[in-house]
Amino acid sequence: MRSDAYRGFIDRLTANLQADDRVQGLVLLGSTAGQSHPPDEWSDHDFFVITASGAQEDFRTCFDWLPDHDEIMLTVRETSHGLKVLYVSGHILEYAVFDLAEIALAKANDYRVAFDRGGVAAAMQTIATAPHTDTYTRDNLRRDMGMFLCLLVIGAGRVARGEAISGQVFIRSYALGHLLAALIHTVEGENASQLDNLDPLRRFEQVFPQIGEEINAALMLPPTEAALGLLDVYERHLHEVEDYSEATVKVVRTFLLRNP
Repeated sequence: MRSDAYRGFIDRLTANLQADDRVQGLVLLGSTAGQSHPPDEWSDHDFFVITASGAQEDFRTCFDWLPDHDEIMLTVRETSHGLKVLYVSGHILEYAVFDLAEIALAKANDYRVAFDRGGVAAAMQTIATAPHTDTYTRDNLRRDMGMFLCLLVIGAGRVARGEAISGQVFIRSYALGHLLAALIHTVEGENASQLDNLDPLRRFEQVFPQIGEEINAALMLPPTEAALGLLDVYERHLHEVEDYSEATVKVVRTFLLRNP
């Protein structure tokens, strides 16, 4: 979506909600808020709608308050409070509807209050300043490093057995998640503040451009070759970590080479 159309959507959304007395406020989130990360042509619209108690479900099940609602192709109830909306253009909305009591269940980092009829700004300040993540400890690192190796073996074994779909999920998703967590918490990045504290895997390539290239190159390979490529990344960037085991890496590499 072009930047002028993107801003125009926000203006129309705000006007539509302000015209409804049941709406207490509108909060723009993430890049939609335009704070630390401005939206680009691929950005979704992310927001919270805060309503009077009892009105929430109307805004989760009826969509005529959304701009261009006649161009909506799909609505998906993702959680009790939140939805995804797909337009014919391919544009996505991610929004949740709360009353002032329910908003305490939410998490947020970048946000901007578009309008507030009372209590919304204070509630958002409370949730935005609450801690979002647990402390990452040496036990967490030991777990992530070990789980990565085990999940590569499981994934490669399933691929060799003929369960390629399941095996690839283990290699390209489960094992990768543990590898990224270990890297994020041990390797010094160029600008770690760019990582999202609600989803630290966001913008990984901007903080770790070289490692990002290496991982993406590995993920382009067939499954067991991808596992070997990810193992190379593990060995190259984590070999100085105290819990790194050269002998275990050798065992995993041997297994992967033996089960192409």
